[in-house]
Amino acid sequence: MEKSKHPTIAVLALQGAFVEHEKMLRSIGIDSFEVRQLADWQRPKDGLIIPGGESTVQLKLLRDLRLLEPIREAIESGLPVFGTCAGLILLAKSVEGEDFDRLSTMDIDVRRNAYGRQLGSFSTEADFRGIGRVPMTFIRAPYINKVYGRAESLATVDGHIVAARQHNQLVTAFHPELNGDTRIHEFFAGIATNWANGHR
Repeated sequence: MEKSKHPTIAVLALQGAFVEHEKMLRSIGIDSFEVRQLADWQRPKDGLIIPGGESTVQLKLLRDLRLLEPIREAIESGLPVFGTCAGLILLAKSVEGEDFDRLSTMDIDVRRNAYGRQLGSFSTEADFRGIGRVPMTFIRAPYINKVYGRAESLATVDGHIVAARQHNQLVTAFHPELNGDTRIHEFFAGIATNWANGHR
């Protein structure tokens, strides 16, 4: 019987909390590499993480570096992707009050900076479907107004959707890379492992 292949995950390293994701992947035995330019993107990979940070800055850099279209095409072709916070915004097909194009691959409508200044940063715990109760750290976070099409909600906090999945795409409004709890990264690694081994 052929041995299962371990995935290699690309981590978008243009801006934001990419190092923390790399540490989480290392802690669960998953290899990763940073994507800073088109040549990096062309390396073999079984998944992509788009970290939190400033989505407008990341979007500008994706365009300037000619990464936006290749990444979109790969996701639409099934490459697993995990977007946290800003990554969630970049993957959303619609963002409240904005009408410009992003990666726009996921059937979700998002409100950016949804919690306002007074709740700019906070931590809580909530149930995450398929995993259980997990710690959640929010930093100037968005939330998902609605899922539609092929997307499904995985977690809610105070009635707002804060995690969702659409086949190969996983998003969280919070920062699981900051909590020391590896289960969500393990969940994504499972999606990437299936992709790596051809179970698509």
